[in-house]
Amino acid sequence: MRAHLTRSLTLRRGSDQGWTLIELMIVVTLIMLLASLSLVQYRNSITRAKEGTLRAQLFIMRDAIDQYYADKAKYPDSLQTLVSEQYLRQVPLDPFTESRDTWQTVPAEPEPGSVTAAAGIFDVKSGFDGNSIDGSRYSDW
Repeated sequence: MRAHLTRSLTLRRGSDQGWTLIELMIVVTLIMLLASLSLVQYRNSITRAKEGTLRAQLFIMRDAIDQYYADKAKYPDSLQTLVSEQYLRQVPLDPFTESRDTWQTVPAEPEPGSVTAAAGIFDVKSGFDGNSIDGSRYSDW
């Protein structure tokens, strides 16, 4: 009986010397799967942060345009007018294009009866040509 028990312990010790190739492949596959899932989540979080920044920048510029109109009874000629008149400290960066020059302005309708007056800008939109996470175009925001 003692010889049988000793032989059984020796066999177990010999079989626990390392991992099999299949066990290693399963572990590596699981690690790769988890890493790829986390990379997708990371990229989505970066995009969501940029989208939040874009929404905030658009809100600030549209609010400045409205304040300018309320004070002067006309729309500003450009975004730079908002800066020079101190309604904005500076034209903000578009978070997707990382530029201050890519904003697309929407001209205001000219006032009826005022043929010579410049219409000015009524709205501002992003110049980035892409789709958001929800599928809408950034240039339509």
